[in-house]
Amino acid sequence: MSNDWCNEDGAKRLKNKIEQYWSERGFEVNIDLVDACFIAAMRSARTDVRSNMVNGMPRRRIADESTTTRRSYNGNSNDTPRTAAA
Repeated sequence: MSNDWCNEDGAKRLKNKIEQYWSERGFEVNIDLVDACFIAAMRSARTDVRSNMVNGMPRRRIADESTTTRRSYNGNSNDTPRTAAA
């Protein structure tokens, strides 16, 4: 079934989809797949998708050289970039 996100194949597709989505937007997301045992109510086994996101939002941006240096107004006529403090 292609719409089943709970089996192993569906969970892998969902993991890749989430990682690709946030990577395209400059965020780093860690996602793990956890095999759960047979669930009687579902009448099947399931694979859980777990991440380090908080309320569906990533916790950190991908480290990039362009984010460590930014232009800042310092009141002087010389327009040199300043290094941002992390």
